[in-house]
Amino acid sequence: MITRHRLFNLALAAALTITAVSVFAQPAVTLLNVSYDPTRELYVEFNAAFAKHYKAKTGQDVAIKQSHGGSGKQARSVIDGLDADVVTLALAGDIDAVAKNGQWLPADWQKRLPHNSAPYTSTIVLVVRQGNPKGIKDWDDLIKPGISVITPNPKTSGGARWNYLAAWEFAKRKLGSEAKAKDFVQALYKNVPVLDTGARGSSITFAQRNQGDVFISWENEAHLLEKEFGSKVDIVYPSISILAEPPVAVVDKNVDRKGTRAVAQAYLEFLYTDEGQDIAGKNFYRPISAKAQAKYVKQLPKINLFTIEQAFGGWAKADKAHFADGASFDQIYLKK
Repeated sequence: MITRHRLFNLALAAALTITAVSVFAQPAVTLLNVSYDPTRELYVEFNAAFAKHYKAKTGQDVAIKQSHGGSGKQARSVIDGLDADVVTLALAGDIDAVAKNGQWLPADWQKRLPHNSAPYTSTIVLVVRQGNPKGIKDWDDLIKPGISVITPNPKTSGGARWNYLAAWEFAKRKLGSEAKAKDFVQALYKNVPVLDTGARGSSITFAQRNQGDVFISWENEAHLLEKEFGSKVDIVYPSISILAEPPVAVVDKNVDRKGTRAVAQAYLEFLYTDEGQDIAGKNFYRPISAKAQAKYVKQLPKINLFTIEQAFGGWAKADKAHFADGASFDQIYLKK
């Protein structure tokens, strides 16, 4: 028989348990990572690792949602109100646009994390059909008659801008002038049958729809294609390419409103840890840590790279000269 005293003790224990849960248990947090096209696989693996790490460290569950598309298009979505906690885009200019249009984050956002807020790098390579039947070895092969080139639209895709600038700088160095570089890139785009909005769309056009002789590709996307369609494609490293530095940032306005700043900051910082760097290398991005670089050097070989600052004076100048309305890309493509 349960006595009144026993009932009192049971009720007290239950009340203490509820109080303890309310004090110590933390509700799950949800983050939205707005990223560009070819990072899907990277962040699926990274998100699982971070959630496990954060749970072990803090006791709090974290769920990370992913949004992917052309980098420029993704930046516009955040500017227009997409509720991103973090952005992990293809180029600094896209995050600059988010900072400028609505002050979603400060203008000096690149100073808040190491390596100018770029925890991994990449470059641009050429993907061809197995056996390279058209004999494509370098950028100048892409302007030959009869060569069909697949690349996305620089107006919507950050990867496409890296592609464009890599080809431009190759031509400028080989041919000796900006004017000849412009003619070269115009000839290249005459060989482009379709402009998809993002890199993944162009990847599908090339690999699954079997359009084109060569796909100008992010290095990691090229390796994913080789992994999935190994009997159908080969990777060609050109004589020179561009050092792509995809940056990451916390979106201040959103995290402060949602109360997710601490988790969002920890999420991006985890990209710089040994585990985060290893995941980047495993997914064919170039890690910035020497340890991870050494581990993945065979699949990510050293090649001749130039930077956006060296060749174009930084993204602000490159955007104005090449991708603003009426700039070189519009001039080239309208004459196509």
